[in-house]
Amino acid sequence: MAEERDQTGASWGDLPQPDEYPEPHLEDGAVLNGEAKEKPTKHEPVKCKLNLLQMLKATESWSPPQSRDRYGAEKSEVGTGELVPEALKTGMQIQFTEQKPKFNKHSANTSCRSPAGSISQSIDSYSSVCSESEDESSPRDKPQKTSKGLSDFCIKNIKQAEFGRREIEAAQQEMPALMVLRKRACGEKPLAGAKVMGCTHVTSQTAVLIETLSVLGAQCRWAACNIFSTQNTVAAALAERGTSVFAWRGESEEDFWWCIDRCVGAETWQPNMILDDGGDLTHWIYKKHPDLFKKIIGIVEESVTGIYRLYQLSKAGKLCVPAMNVNDSVTKQKFENLYCCKESILDGLKRTTDIMFGGKQVVVCGYGEVGKGCCAALKALSAVVYVTEVDPICAVQACMDGFRVIQLREVVRQADMVITCTGNKNVVEREHLDRMKSGCIVCNMGHCSTEIDLLSLRTAELRWERVKPKVDHVIWPDGKRIVLLAEGRLLNLSCSTVPLFVISVTATTQALALIELYSAPEGRYKQDVYLLPKKMDEYVASLHLQTFDAHLTELTDEQTKYLGISKHGPFKSNYYK
Repeated sequence: MAEERDQTGASWGDLPQPDEYPEPHLEDGAVLNGEAKEKPTKHEPVKCKLNLLQMLKATESWSPPQSRDRYGAEKSEVGTGELVPEALKTGMQIQFTEQKPKFNKHSANTSCRSPAGSISQSIDSYSSVCSESEDESSPRDKPQKTSKGLSDFCIKNIKQAEFGRREIEAAQQEMPALMVLRKRACGEKPLAGAKVMGCTHVTSQTAVLIETLSVLGAQCRWAACNIFSTQNTVAAALAERGTSVFAWRGESEEDFWWCIDRCVGAETWQPNMILDDGGDLTHWIYKKHPDLFKKIIGIVEESVTGIYRLYQLSKAGKLCVPAMNVNDSVTKQKFENLYCCKESILDGLKRTTDIMFGGKQVVVCGYGEVGKGCCAALKALSAVVYVTEVDPICAVQACMDGFRVIQLREVVRQADMVITCTGNKNVVEREHLDRMKSGCIVCNMGHCSTEIDLLSLRTAELRWERVKPKVDHVIWPDGKRIVLLAEGRLLNLSCSTVPLFVISVTATTQALALIELYSAPEGRYKQDVYLLPKKMDEYVASLHLQTFDAHLTELTDEQTKYLGISKHGPFKSNYYK
């Protein structure tokens, strides 16, 4: 067998060997072979022993010629082209000295403060005011006032207003349509006299919408539709600018309904418009304030859960207010439900679990627009995706997109993750949870926490363990545990963020729906649920085209006559989805 050789052509046997190995390092007073070793004085140079030099030379001698000296010294040729540092070649003394840093005893000139120092101070200031470790106590009994004396609000900390204002200003850059709407309609004030009561996610995106409504003439009061999605800094910024906000991150269930009641129950302020996300505000006013409900001019609802409730009231003949179904508008379905969830699902899962998706078996319950977005994102990262569906049309779509459509009970034992996207209740029941393997992640991308049967998990034999914010382990008696995210509430807004630009589309749609209902002549809308006119859908989309530098093609007169539509739209019928 040929002798093994290194890259330079020399065999291992050709390497020069030192006469002896270097002596081991000894501490003061240590003894080797009966002889005590003395430590050199503090500043006495230490001379490398010959055998150590020989060993280092042996190491360097077979290094490839093109390699550079790690010591930074000039290289010189030795023997057959080998390179070694000059210090090793001559056996020179190597000086080891203690270099103590010198500090100026006098303070630096504060008038010449560096930018880095300013940034550091800003970060420290932000951390002190907006710390994640802030107390989790309810602010309900903590009196607060804005700089102008307003006290009709309840938020976590009004001192965070400055930082929330920065977030709102940053969000405005990614929400071009609302900013255009402000410029075009601020002179007309189409919402002058409107008193809008809202129950949505209190985030920087929603803040841009709220302040746009104020610019258009409306007065606003707001509560949160989700106990985990509120950005405390943004809520503070809204309150500081005069909006009565009742919301903070981490509300209890009791706090949630208390905030809605405080939002509604102002003696000197009665709403005439409702903007709802989930139907909780509408339901509360309908049940607790029936006389007030009859005076409402219009309701705008943007979630599938809230739309179900409105249709149920309409079917029972109890809906005495015209309502606009924003959830089923094309812009809401195609942009927020599809593209928003496609980007935000992975963000929420990564932030909470740090999971790797490749090869994981994931069950997505529901293949509507939200389910489609989630499945596409998971498939792109090589997860094995299964779909459950009740609608045969959506089921066929899932099959043609390459997903296996099955029942949850068929695959629940091997699933690594179960994601609900239906807007229904008890999609994942206790029998499914009992059969899941240990470590299975369970979360919800639909609107309400009712999709997962959490009540069945609040029993004596199961133990809940908080791992970190928004992540709980539910532990069975045999040690099995499932990972529950955001207590079954909306994952992306509870555990991460959503793309600003996509929310701009939905927020603009909501603003136009409010304007349409408020300014419509009497008799145009009856006591029923209506879809947003397609002309408005198309207008919202057109406001966002400039961001992409997109240019529409204009139909010719002949083409419009052939299609039987106007040159300026609407280009789709009202029933188009």
